[in-house]
Amino acid sequence: MAPPAARAQEPEAAASPPPSPTATAEAAPPTIDHTNDAGQDDDPQPRRKLIHWNELDGPISTFRVGFTLLMDAATYSQDTESERQVTIDDPDAGVRDSRLLFRGRFKTERPLSWTFGYMYDNADGSWRVRQTGFQIGFPTAKGTLFVGRTKEGYSMIKVMAGTQGWGQERTFSLDAFVPILADGLKWSGYFPEHRVFFQLGLYDDELSEDESFATFDHQVVTRIGWLPISSEGDKKLLHVAVMGRAGHPDEGSLRLRSKPEESQSPFFVDTGAIASDYAQTTGGEIYYREGPWLFGGEYNWETVDVTGGEKERFHGGNVVAVWLITGETRAYNAPGGYFGPVSPDRTVFEGGPGAWEAVLNLSYIDLDSESFSGGKMWRLTPMVNWHLSDNIRFELGYGYAVLDRFDLHGATQFFQTRLQLAL
Repeated sequence: MAPPAARAQEPEAAASPPPSPTATAEAAPPTIDHTNDAGQDDDPQPRRKLIHWNELDGPISTFRVGFTLLMDAATYSQDTESERQVTIDDPDAGVRDSRLLFRGRFKTERPLSWTFGYMYDNADGSWRVRQTGFQIGFPTAKGTLFVGRTKEGYSMIKVMAGTQGWGQERTFSLDAFVPILADGLKWSGYFPEHRVFFQLGLYDDELSEDESFATFDHQVVTRIGWLPISSEGDKKLLHVAVMGRAGHPDEGSLRLRSKPEESQSPFFVDTGAIASDYAQTTGGEIYYREGPWLFGGEYNWETVDVTGGEKERFHGGNVVAVWLITGETRAYNAPGGYFGPVSPDRTVFEGGPGAWEAVLNLSYIDLDSESFSGGKMWRLTPMVNWHLSDNIRFELGYGYAVLDRFDLHGATQFFQTRLQLAL
């Protein structure tokens, strides 16, 4: 196992009465967000405050503490050829991710915010530092500078937190081509008058050499996007972006591989180690949102300069359709160029149905080239997400995948569930 902030919270007036648990007249959140603070992509300000003790308006900085807990269960059904291609362990259930999130905004004249993420790695029983650093605002330049450990900025789905997307896991090509995090500097710019955003990052693995995401010694990453359509009143939005990254693989070796969008399964496609001192990734993405409907996808190409002079090319991408059956509109963050989490109009705890979200995703990856046979795979995934509230989500998904590898075409069926808790 990427991505792409602490908004200051004003203290409530002492005379304000508590909201009625059955109130339904609460103002709907905006469908286009124009804020950009450190860690906002991982821990957005919730529409409703579940509790109050996790936020503090201190004399120097605001402070917010949050957490996420993902619990997965899955089972599989393989045909004969799939069993010959890959061995999957017995069906299992367990913790996918558990982490603490801290963030805040300093009370300085210049915008200055901070974030700290601390994840428990269930695989090796250790704690790991995740998105952590400071973000400095430069209003006259219409940009911000993040210093620390962050998402590189390649691809909207990698910029978004894994807890906020419509799918259970990120797609094949993103997991194979793009690390989830990196240490360095990331400049983000946003020009609202032109509806243009961009990110430019410079990263190095001096501090993260032993982390699993440090697959490059150093790299440069960029992404630029435009919103040809951006209407709050009509809830319409068209997002178009292109992205690229280039760098030097760690210790002159690169390995491209991916799981079949299921965290507990083994890697299905795998090139093995490729001797290389330079690799680059390019891609494009487009998404259209109109009220409760969202359509889009992306495609990526990876070019690896193999030691000895050859160039190997791999590629993959996805298309997706999402429908919020209960009528909500998934919010969009314009400065960051990504969609946020779903906030139900009426939560289960307010006597409502929560938000029901239907998803249909098709993913593909090709890790075969002239010299490497990593395999080709596609997967079709229909799934349903039930957002009981801003803090609780239940996912139920089915996947049908076909792997072309070892001169075999194996089919695997996946039956997956996830319970997600977030504060």
